[in-house]
Amino acid sequence: MRILFVEDDIMIGEAVFANLKDASYAVDWVRDGETALSSIDVCPYDVVLLDLGLPKVDGMEVLRRIRSKKNNVPILIITARDAVEERIGGLDAGADDYILKPFAMGELLARIRAVSRRRGGRSSPLLSGGGITLNPATHEASCNNATYLLSAKEFALLQAFLLSPGVILSRTELEDTLYGWNEEVKSNAVEFLIHSLRKKLGADIIKNVRGAGWMIPKK
Repeated sequence: MRILFVEDDIMIGEAVFANLKDASYAVDWVRDGETALSSIDVCPYDVVLLDLGLPKVDGMEVLRRIRSKKNNVPILIITARDAVEERIGGLDAGADDYILKPFAMGELLARIRAVSRRRGGRSSPLLSGGGITLNPATHEASCNNATYLLSAKEFALLQAFLLSPGVILSRTELEDTLYGWNEEVKSNAVEFLIHSLRKKLGADIIKNVRGAGWMIPKK
């Protein structure tokens, strides 16, 4: 999953950015509302984490402009503005959730999983397809009556497939899911991860569609 993280406080930003990376998310961190809006225009994101007190364009205005373009990306407001009216205004303007600073990183990660689940129309916290079940909270995959703990990139890749079972994903789409800005992408990175997952879960788990990409069947 790819996250746009909009936060101008360097200390908070560095801490959250590092934790999101450790949790296997591809993260693009921007520090003002203007850059956030231009980023949204050029890149499809799975979740936006949005501070309100931003330079150039205020967070509430960023939220309104995103929604005015009919973009339904899940948006989670992270802010120190704790007035009830602020929270109501943010939710009514189109935010999916609201978390107050300071917050526990575990709670933020759980809220990211929750808004993603709701937007995907799922009630279960688990992802499944092709005989595999994936727990996003623990990064464990179950297959053939066995459970495997995945590495960060293995988890991110398998999650991408299971969020869209039956859909062919190209190399470019997978790289965009796995890597944020300024991350080096080796030419065979996707193939290496697919090989690693096949060794753990089974050689036939991920299907190769010649000339198009890869997929995991729905069932």
